[in-house]
Amino acid sequence: MFGSLDGGNQEHKRGLLLRQSVVSVCLYCHHIKISGANQHGQFYTVCHDSVCYVTCVTPLNVQMPALSPTMEEGNIVKWLKKEGDEVAVGDALCEIETDKAVVVLESSDDGVLAKILAQEGSQGVRLGTSIALMVAEGEDWKQVEVPPLDPVRPASAPPTAEVPAPPAFSRRPPAASALMPLRLSPAARHILDTHGLDPHLVKATGPRGLITKEDVLKLLNERDKVPSAPSAPVTAAPTPSPPAVPTTGRPSYPPVSVPGKPGAPGTFTEIPASNVRRVIAQRLTQSKSTIPHSYTSVDCDVGAVMKLRKELAEENIKLSVNDFIIKAVAVTLREMPEVNVTWSADGPQALDSIHISIAVATQRGLITPIIKDAANKGLQEIAATVKALAQKARDGKLLPEEYQGGSFSISNLGMFGISGFSAVINPPQACILAVGGTRAELKLTPQNQDSLTPVLCTQQLMTTTLSSDARLVDDDLASRFLEKFRANLERPQRASLS
Repeated sequence: MFGSLDGGNQEHKRGLLLRQSVVSVCLYCHHIKISGANQHGQFYTVCHDSVCYVTCVTPLNVQMPALSPTMEEGNIVKWLKKEGDEVAVGDALCEIETDKAVVVLESSDDGVLAKILAQEGSQGVRLGTSIALMVAEGEDWKQVEVPPLDPVRPASAPPTAEVPAPPAFSRRPPAASALMPLRLSPAARHILDTHGLDPHLVKATGPRGLITKEDVLKLLNERDKVPSAPSAPVTAAPTPSPPAVPTTGRPSYPPVSVPGKPGAPGTFTEIPASNVRRVIAQRLTQSKSTIPHSYTSVDCDVGAVMKLRKELAEENIKLSVNDFIIKAVAVTLREMPEVNVTWSADGPQALDSIHISIAVATQRGLITPIIKDAANKGLQEIAATVKALAQKARDGKLLPEEYQGGSFSISNLGMFGISGFSAVINPPQACILAVGGTRAELKLTPQNQDSLTPVLCTQQLMTTTLSSDARLVDDDLASRFLEKFRANLERPQRASLS
C-alpha cells in the first residue's frame, strides 16, 4: 500500500494511519490518497505519491446555526477572526445578521481557524451550511482539506439590465394608447390573434378609437415590406422597449424601471428587504390574518406621575413616563393573571412569569427587547434595563434570550407626538398596549366632597389602547384590565410599592 513512499515518510505515515477508511484523489498533487485515524483518534488524509508528502488535515466544520426560533438563513456581517488565528471556546468568530438582530457567533471548540468559506457580506446562507473550517491545535491549518461546498450568495449587487435583441419589426405605440383600453372589431381581433401581433402597434382609424380590419391589414402590409435583416440605423443609443402589455388592452401599471437609469414617470424601483424586514412582514401578516383583534381604549390622568417624576428628578433620579407604564402593566398582570396568557396549537397557556416586551424602533426595523420579571423590579431598575436594552437593540447587539419569550408588549409613540393608535399583537402573546402622548385638558371638579361648587382644573390625559386576542381576552376582561391599569398608573406610589 505504501510502496510508493520513501522510507522516513513511509514509516511516519504508517504510524499515523491505523485503519483505511476512504480512497480518493489528493487535492495537491492529484494522486491517490487514503484517509484514516491515528492513535489519538484524529483523522488524517495521506497522499500515496512519493513527491507529495503533504498530510491533509480533516477539518471541523463551523456551520450556520439557528440563532432564533424563526431563523431560516443568515447574513455574514463581519468576521472577528482571520485565517490562522487561534480560537478558544467562547471566542467570538463572526457577526451574523439573523431575522431579529445582529448576533455574535461564539466558538464551541478550541483550535485554529483554517479557512473562511462564507466571506463578509455573504447573504442568504441557509442553516447548516458550512461557513468556516477549523483544525485542532498543533495541526497545520494551511493543509486543511476543503470539502465540496454549496454556493453561497454574495452581497447583492445592482442587477445589470439585459438588453433584448431588437425584433425584426417593431414600432413604438402611441403614448395615449398605453393609457386607454383598446377597442377591437371581431375581424381585427381574429387577425391579430392569428398572426400574433401586438394591438398597440395598430393605428386606430375607426370611430371612437376602434381598431378595424383595414387597420390591421395595413399593419401587416407594413411588416411585409420590412427586410428580414435590416441594417442598424445610425442613431443614438436605443431606449429600452416598454414593458409588454396584455392583449386585453389593460396596461401594466406601474412599469418596472430599468436599473442604472433614471426612472420614467410612473415607474418604481425594487428595494431589497433585509431578513429583519421580511420576518416583520411575515409576523404582521400572520398576526392580522390569524388573530381576531379586539380594541379597547381608556384615558389615564398622568398628573400624579408627572409630579412624582419632578420630585425624583430633584433627587437626581431620572425616570420616564414609560417606566411608570411598564411597572403599572406588570403589577396589573400580577393582579389579573388571566390576562397573562398566550395562544398555542393546543389552546390557551397560562404563564408563570411576567416578561414585558418593549417595542424599539431601529434602522433594521422594529424589535421588542424584554424586561424580565418586571413586576418584581423597582422603577430605577426598570429604567436602567430599558435604557441598556434599547441601546443594544439600536446597535444590533441583542442576544436571543433578550428578545424572545415576552408575555405582554407595550408600544409607546407618545414621544413622537402621536395622540393615539392601535398596535398589532405580537404572537403568541395575547395583548399589546399602544400608548399615545399626553395632552392638557380642563375639567370641572368639586373642590372637596362637601362643596357643590365645581372649579376648573387641568388634567394631563394620555390615551392608551389595548389590542387583545379575542380568543383569550374578551371585551369584558380587557375593560377590567384597563380599569385596573389606570388605577395603578394614576397612583404611582401604590404601583411602585406593589
